Amino acid sequence: MKRVIVGVSGGVDSSVALILLKNQGYEVEGLFMRNWDSLVNNDINGNPTLENDICTQEQDYNDAKSVCDKLGVKLHRVDFVKEYWDYVFSYFLDELKKGRTPNPDVMCNKYIKFDLFIKEAQKLGADYIATGHYAKIIDGNLYKAKDINKDQSYFLSQLTNEQLKNVLFPLGDITKDKVRKIAREYDLVTKDKKDSTGICFIGERNFRKFLSNYLPNKPGNIVNIDTNEVLGTHIGLMHYTIGQRKGLNIGGTKEKLFVVGKDLNKNILYVAEGENNKYLFSDSCIIDNIILNIESKIGECNAKFRYRSKDVPVTLEYLDNNEILVKYDNVKGVTPGQVCVLYDGNRCIGSGIIKEVRKNNEKLWYLL
Repeated sequence: MKRVIVGVSGGVDSSVALILLKNQGYEVEGLFMRNWDSLVNNDINGNPTLENDICTQEQDYNDAKSVCDKLGVKLHRVDFVKEYWDYVFSYFLDELKKGRTPNPDVMCNKYIKFDLFIKEAQKLGADYIATGHYAKIIDGNLYKAKDINKDQSYFLSQLTNEQLKNVLFPLGDITKDKVRKIAREYDLVTKDKKDSTGICFIGERNFRKFLSNYLPNKPGNIVNIDTNEVLGTHIGLMHYTIGQRKGLNIGGTKEKLFVVGKDLNKNILYVAEGENNKYLFSDSCIIDNIILNIESKIGECNAKFRYRSKDVPVTLEYLDNNEILVKYDNVKGVTPGQVCVLYDGNRCIGSGIIKEVRKNNEKLWYLL
């Protein structure tokens, strides 16, 4: 009997992954990863800052334990707090300092869940590891899940095929509704538990308050990029992303205002009127930190520039220094720091981090 170590998070998806694998005849054990110290955070100087909110991570562990006990599955627990700080949270802070919009969940998968977790599972005698991600592996390659609305291949796009070699995704061929139905049939404590949203280490905290523990707020001017008029004051460039409309706290115009750029040196946040203003659109970008799971270079494929964005046709031009110029037709909201994920149909062939956004063969000066 093959042994599978399942990454259990205390959510409904990993709970149902346990059930499906058990029913398929595997010897199943669970492993809960503690990646963040929920009660005590350290600020940028290493000083502890006590959080008074609910320790959701401990509640997640209790839920995972309840599910495993009910299913007769042994549950292990491992602490990756230091490693998460070193490989994920430090990256997150560094990107914010540069004024970019990072995706820490992608890095968590790359360095924690499908690296350190795999090594820990191997110590427990695992033949395979499994998670509750909505994705598929077909012939050793990563594919989108059946439930496209829940598909998480975007967040797995920085993994190599080697990392996915002995990985199972039990939810790849079922819908979220079916997952809920199975959890209710087994009367699991997680059956109606809300899906986690946002950045994993922030949880239910106020993002701005949380971030101020680590990066000082540097207020500056909000400027209309068309008129150069100062419209208000921002609380710090790190709190804004391209295309953002809410939370600007400025008014006085008939059209809605959207964030279109940042000047890190002058500490200026640029905005423009209307959701279809020209500053929100680009026709190419350069990506680095490339992971490509293909045997030979391809010239055309599809790309997704944000998790919820649509796939768009792109042309790839391979540059020096392991960078790729991605060309497309007038796409909105392509943002430095985000992940550009490449697809050949439903197959995820890899990704890169957006380094530079361009229009008409020139870098957009108002984007970092």
